[in-house]
Amino acid sequence: MIVSLSACGAKAEDKQMPPPVVGVIIARTETVPLETELSGRTEASLVAEVRPQVSGIVLDRLFAEGSRVRAGQPLYQIDSRLYAASAAQARAALATAEATVEANRLKAERYRLLAAEGGVSKQDAADALATYNQSRAQVAASRAALQSSQVNLGFTRVTSPITGQIGRSSVTKGALVTASQADPLAKVQQLDPMFVNIQQSSNDFMSLRRSLQKGSLAPVGSIPVRIVLADGSAYPVEGRLNFADVDVAEGSGTVTLRATVPNPQGLLLPGLFVKARLAQASVPGGILIPQQAVTRTPRGDASVLLVNGKGEIEPRPVTADTAIGDKWLVTSGLKAGDKVVVDGLLKAKPGAKVKAVLATTPSASVAR
Repeated sequence: MIVSLSACGAKAEDKQMPPPVVGVIIARTETVPLETELSGRTEASLVAEVRPQVSGIVLDRLFAEGSRVRAGQPLYQIDSRLYAASAAQARAALATAEATVEANRLKAERYRLLAAEGGVSKQDAADALATYNQSRAQVAASRAALQSSQVNLGFTRVTSPITGQIGRSSVTKGALVTASQADPLAKVQQLDPMFVNIQQSSNDFMSLRRSLQKGSLAPVGSIPVRIVLADGSAYPVEGRLNFADVDVAEGSGTVTLRATVPNPQGLLLPGLFVKARLAQASVPGGILIPQQAVTRTPRGDASVLLVNGKGEIEPRPVTADTAIGDKWLVTSGLKAGDKVVVDGLLKAKPGAKVKAVLATTPSASVAR
């Protein structure tokens, strides 16, 4: 009778102690981009330093400093009187040469006919022809001199070589400028799009290339770049990575990467220090799990708890070396469909029977 009562008591206790409930996520494989954050500096995509190509006195500045100018827009007017006089002189020399060449042509033609009839010597006919050819060459030289003088006259009106934003002027009205001066008159920069020159450690760059060659990482085709400004705010427009330089900087040991970023509102200015977030490669078949699901030993070995097909807790060692946001990237130890415990870890003892429900935490729902 006593045994029977004890058995009834044990059954009642079993009914009162259901298996603990744990929250799980279902592991799934995906291609995970490996994003890095690197330092960079902005640079105008086009830069043109405006310099004079002739010497003279600046008569006028024809633009507003800091304004937007278009290609071919006049910027400065240099005193053109000397160059206009040179052009007029060259034009007169050309007219003289053209008049002379016609007279020499008629003479050469007349001597040719007379030489055929014996009226003049063949030498005289040859000399007349040579004089005619020399006058034709003089016409060509005079025409070239006129074109040169006209080009110099045009250079007295200094124009913008590109469309962009112009800075301050280094000269004022009345200043003497020379064709060989080192200092520019002004600088025009194209600010849309902008370049961002990014610095990456040569060791990290070479390690990435080795991983790509081995096939452990997959290259990202058109690599997007997100810019973070110095105050921590995110720049709203995404850019694209252009190329990686082939040289390593001697002083810093870094490789320069260049990104092109649209700048339609002009928010980015040349010379800004920024952060660039980009994914140069991706891990095929990676699994992302919330960080709270991973425990580590004092040696740093990672493991997770799974709910196996029998409904029991099973520990599983994993490789989770890369943090991506609030998750760990697991590259080995898990497979698609595994139920990973993320909630109720204190109740999940290895070998214990549990009731698994899908976790509803924000981090878990993202990884699900």
